[in-house]
This record gives sequence, structure tokens and C-alpha cells, in this order.
Amino acid sequence: MPAPPRIRRLRRSQLPIDTIDLARYLIGKALVREIAGARLAGRIVETEAYVVGDAAGHAFIGETRRNRSLFLERGRAYVYFIYGTAYCLNVSAESRGIGAGVLLRALEPLQGIAGMEKSRGTARLTDHARGPGRLAQAMQVELRLDGVDLCGDRRLWLGELVQRARRIGRSVRIGLTKEAQRLLRFYEKGSHFVSGPKKLNV
Repeated sequence: MPAPPRIRRLRRSQLPIDTIDLARYLIGKALVREIAGARLAGRIVETEAYVVGDAAGHAFIGETRRNRSLFLERGRAYVYFIYGTAYCLNVSAESRGIGAGVLLRALEPLQGIAGMEKSRGTARLTDHARGPGRLAQAMQVELRLDGVDLCGDRRLWLGELVQRARRIGRSVRIGLTKEAQRLLRFYEKGSHFVSGPKKLNV
């Protein structure tokens, strides 16, 4: 059995402030979930940026009780429930008081794969965390993690791996009706764990 990957926690100072820069930067980084004495971890291979003033973003309407995590300092978790079926995980961007974030869309599973398999109910590795709803389910992310500090909390955090991202691609975002043609989706080219249609992943 291969040794667990070495993951070093990211410091907030390492996170770009700009939302688009952050979305690109997070490709190849790690998301780690510590739960019940176990660790789940995966490489981030797909993100989407929701920039300041973006009509498709949850911060567009201004700060509310639901979206306030997007207005915290960069590196906070913004978790929300969508379509009554799934959670989604975002990383807050920009500076405190400015609403913007990066949606984590897909992971390449690295550690705790048996736990992900149990949560997802499938043994197909590429389906464990391919797509934002599956990602949250595989990593056991729920609303109680909304607002946690991804640079300091022990339950859910961002890390850096020895293995860096390969070539990064850019495309339109997926599943939107507003500002759908903006090139604000980033992904690792050649990854089998990326979601979306093949024509977007060349």
C-alpha cells in the first residue's frame, strides 16, 4: 500500500486575493477533511471563479445570513445546499467585506478512498468527487462547516502537495444561465477526475 501523501497546510498569505487568480492557484492543491480520527484528502483538479459583481454568484445580491461566509477574509469555506439534494463547497476570495468565491468542482482522491466510497455508494474512483455535489458528499461536507477557516480549522483545510498541477485549461462555466460564457472555469488538462463535457476539457 502506498504511503499517505505529504500535505502541508496552506497559509492565508499564500492564497491570491484576486478571485480568478485564486481559482487557478487552487488547481493541484489539496482539500483535506479530518473526521472521526480518519483523513480524507484529494487533489483539486477543477474550480470555477465567481468574481465581484458576477450576476451568477451568490454574493451578487449583497451580504445575507446565508452567504455571509463569502464576505469573510479569503480562505473561508462557503457551504450551501443546492436543488434540495446536494451541498457545494466554495473558498471565499478577495478581502473581508467583498463578496466573491471559488467553487470546488472536482477532486482526484488521494487518501481515505474507502471512506469516500462508502459516502458515495460507488466503487468507481473517478465518480467519487467528480462534480461539486459528489465532491461535498465524498468529503462529508455539510452546512455545519460553513464559515470554517480553511487555513486554520482542523476539520477541513487546504494544503499543498509535492506533486504540482499539470497544464491548466480554462473554459466557460457549467450549468449557468447568467454570465454563462465567461471563461472562469479552470481544470487540470488530462485529468480523468474532471467533470463536465469532453468538449470543455481539451
